[in-house]
Amino acid sequence: MRISAKADYAVRAALQLATAEPGGTLKAEFIADSQEIPHKFLEGILNDMRRGGLVASQRGVNGGYRLAKPTKDISIADIIRVVDGPLVSVRGVRPPELSYSGPAESLLPLWIALRVNVRRILEGVSLADLVSGRLPGEVSLLTDSPSAWANP
Repeated sequence: MRISAKADYAVRAALQLATAEPGGTLKAEFIADSQEIPHKFLEGILNDMRRGGLVASQRGVNGGYRLAKPTKDISIADIIRVVDGPLVSVRGVRPPELSYSGPAESLLPLWIALRVNVRRILEGVSLADLVSGRLPGEVSLLTDSPSAWANP
């Protein structure tokens, strides 16, 4: 699985928005500067997130962006899906829509298993978890092994 720059930027922007004063907004320029995200690229991401119901925008002098839901109700999977589509795809196709024959038949259950695990992790971590600096136990356990940090 590959996390796109767009998905990474979207999660970072959402985390920055999560630090705003309750009821307050942040300007796109502030988010872009704080997270070192190209401003024009961020504008597109914020628009995708607005259309996806994750952020709200406000025009005017005191305008900007804010989260449209509480941080506990926004999973990392929600953010990635809004900006990039399905969490796991093979050649742009969702695993259940694939079919293989011959010796490649065993690939489909592998792709499905991968999708299940990616979903479990990304749906199980909310913005609130990341803002608090505490990952859910199941996710945190995965990072405990030194081999998790090694480059194979």
